[in-house]
Amino acid sequence: MRIISGKYRSRQIQTVAGDDVRPTSDKLRETLFNVVAAARPIEDTVWLDVYAGSGAVGIEALSRGARQVYFVESSKKAAAVIRKNLAVLKIDSGWEVHERDADAALRRLDSQAIACDVCFLDPPYAADEQYENTLGFLSQSQMINPQSLVIAEHSKHFDPGDQVGALARFRKLKQGDAVLSFYRKE
Repeated sequence: MRIISGKYRSRQIQTVAGDDVRPTSDKLRETLFNVVAAARPIEDTVWLDVYAGSGAVGIEALSRGARQVYFVESSKKAAAVIRKNLAVLKIDSGWEVHERDADAALRRLDSQAIACDVCFLDPPYAADEQYENTLGFLSQSQMINPQSLVIAEHSKHFDPGDQVGALARFRKLKQGDAVLSFYRKE
């Protein structure tokens, strides 16, 4: 897996071994960042990378000039890979790894009045209830404002819905077996 663009362009990063984590493909990440960049400049943005896996999406954001990325990952093995990838790239600031389940991490970040410009979430495809839980929490959270983008990666065989609480889907992009659903707070 490689970083697509920005300061760390073409640099390789590690992924988590095994079937527990499904990394966002280079092609899908490129599509994701093209859509986000068309909506707003990535420089100086704050990102939330929930169910971060190897951290590829958040690291890509940092490479493209994001000011801060909050990685949320409950797996110790995956959190260690995120930290290792950041160390190998010598990224020593602008990030925090929250090694706990998504619900607990989001509650903690919300209580700290963290506001994000872009929130990307990619729960395991088999954990459909995590989409509803996470999107539902974000729809009520102070971390998300009407200008924030919330992006859920999911299987083409599952649809998290056009409306989840105060979040309304405004765009859906399919690429192979994966789909990106883009939401805004109403």
